[in-house]
Amino acid sequence: MPSRRRFLQSAGSVAALAATPSRAVRAARPSVTERLARYMATARDQELPEQVVLACKHRILDAFGAMVSGARMHPGEMALKYVRSLGGEPQASVVGSDLRTSAVNAALANAMCAHADETDDFEPVTKAHPGCSVVPAALAMAEREHRNGEEFIRAVALGYDLNCRLLMALGPDLVRGSHRSAEGTSSTFGALGAAASLARLDERAMRFAISYAAQQVSGLWSWVKDKEHVEKAFDFAGMGARNGVMAVDMVTAGLTGVDDVLDGTHNLFIALSTDPKPEEMVKDLGNRFYVTETAIKTYSVGYPIQSPLDALLTLRKRYGLLPDNVRSILVKLPTDAMGIVGESAMPDVNCQHLVAVALVKGAVSFNDSHDVALMHDPSIVEQRAKVTLAGDQALMDPAAPRGAIVEVTLTDGRRVDHFTKYPPGTKENPLSTEAVSAKARDLMLPVLGPDKTEKLIAQIGALERLEDVAALRQAFAT
Repeated sequence: MPSRRRFLQSAGSVAALAATPSRAVRAARPSVTERLARYMATARDQELPEQVVLACKHRILDAFGAMVSGARMHPGEMALKYVRSLGGEPQASVVGSDLRTSAVNAALANAMCAHADETDDFEPVTKAHPGCSVVPAALAMAEREHRNGEEFIRAVALGYDLNCRLLMALGPDLVRGSHRSAEGTSSTFGALGAAASLARLDERAMRFAISYAAQQVSGLWSWVKDKEHVEKAFDFAGMGARNGVMAVDMVTAGLTGVDDVLDGTHNLFIALSTDPKPEEMVKDLGNRFYVTETAIKTYSVGYPIQSPLDALLTLRKRYGLLPDNVRSILVKLPTDAMGIVGESAMPDVNCQHLVAVALVKGAVSFNDSHDVALMHDPSIVEQRAKVTLAGDQALMDPAAPRGAIVEVTLTDGRRVDHFTKYPPGTKENPLSTEAVSAKARDLMLPVLGPDKTEKLIAQIGALERLEDVAALRQAFAT
């Protein structure tokens, strides 16, 4: 028996060696987990290109606009009520309130505020919403750890990278094809990147934190049935921000974990994708920054509606379109957008409704896009009946995945159309600092008042010179 056991063990060892690269080969080819963790541990000390710093400051300001305005919306109010009931050591602040709580709780509440509506940014290729989870996680950690503005900026850049790269590695369409939410799946890794950078974890701890984050990655496409935007705010933002900060806090507290979750036998990629591309997680790290590729919304509406509104308003101005001279409106969308913005119960995610509002009013304000009463306004309902949506396979363009065509038939029989390939706010059609500030000002002014609003905008504009991110609290707390 002993000889048979030794024979079987020996045979098993030979088979394992045949199936597994030698130690020398593995040493010459570092794993994805190792390369990612090593980069994460050093990114906080690496100077960013000037254009990346500017992109970070724009997204941070945009996220603050979303958080502050969201603090007075139903999902944000519910998040604040819930987090207030949890108590917690006063480590970080919840925007638009007097509450200080644990970093984990603050990240959860602020993130739900950031996606309380449809104001936050969007990455068109992956369909991720990085800012609503990355910036709240970074804010909570930076405030607790008293990090400076430069560290905050670098943490946000890293968070955006992890958020989008995870989906590139999994395959965004494959994620959605499995009934999973791309937004929910990626948000935990985005928050992890920001929080881990500000916690100053070393490479070993980074590996463990990646593993704790991987265990928490979740998100189902069932959010499309949410009628009040509350669970959607959790799915897109609150869940990920909480998970990422929690993963870092657990490792900081000394908890150990798996050090190869992106490469091992039961790794994250093969668990969540039928055709993963793990190298996308680390490809061009330090050279390609996804924070420069996200789109800042000009309208506080679901992203697939940005192009239709731009196209309709362009036609309205060019041809003097009014309800009285428009017979019908055909909106052509990418086919994968139809189930997201077609006939939604939420006004800010209902394309037909918002196109009707734009036709009647000549603009779509923040208040208009969230006014449920407008969905029953007879003048809007009348114009909405003229609007038809159609999925167009030709618009499923990887280079411009959220373009739209609007065709308007006038009462005199003329037909006019406009194709918006890249709406304002995309990397191909970027907003200026002044335009981003104007958007943030419009969102924050009703909550913070003029003095605090202008102070916060100025502080973020000079964020790389701020000695302690906790100083921002004076402007965003109420």
